[in-house]
Amino acid sequence: MADDEPTRAARLLEAQAKAALLFAEIEERGLVAPGEGERAVSDRIRDLANEMFGTTRHWHKRIVRSGPNTLKPYKENPPDRVIGADDIVFADFGPIFEEYEADFGRTFVLGDDPVKHRLRDDLPKVFAAGRSFFENTPDVTGERLYAEVVRLAEKAGWELGGWHAGHLVGEFPHETIEGAHVESYVTPENVTPMRRTDKAGRACHWILEIHLIDRERQFGGFYEELLTL
Repeated sequence: MADDEPTRAARLLEAQAKAALLFAEIEERGLVAPGEGERAVSDRIRDLANEMFGTTRHWHKRIVRSGPNTLKPYKENPPDRVIGADDIVFADFGPIFEEYEADFGRTFVLGDDPVKHRLRDDLPKVFAAGRSFFENTPDVTGERLYAEVVRLAEKAGWELGGWHAGHLVGEFPHETIEGAHVESYVTPENVTPMRRTDKAGRACHWILEIHLIDRERQFGGFYEELLTL
């Protein structure tokens, strides 16, 4: 029997809370460090998730990117890179906790570069403003939210780095609308209301992704978590 809506919401929030604890531990243990390869750091985070929560599955590829690799959107697979002493690094993980998906991304700055620190600090601000727009726009579509995130990014002095700014999330594997893949994303082509139900009549829940880049300086940052809960 499928979980009811309050239970689904609670389970998604529990999954995110565990992801937040995982990322706090990443920082506490200093796993993102100069001289480490991106893949090696990714593997250590994978092992830490298993150590902390018994997590062995991730619903999307594990991402740790540094320096110019932080400009690349999710679909690209840049060569492994050794993290430098003055780098900006982001991690994007999708661990599965008791059959519920989390999707969590955060940015780490090594060194004292003020522009990198400003970008990292702007990420949660743009996220919060995007979330406020969503909450105050009852009939918001993926198209409208994407346009607002682009506006917020540019207002802060950055460029949005990806073709979308979020996606559906839920029980593993999360709902993808057959024949209408674009409707699963916060993207300019998605003109359907985000507040809707899926084929099983369950409320759609969304992740908001903020990928800000500075193309001239060749770096970016990333921040994501639940939008709808």
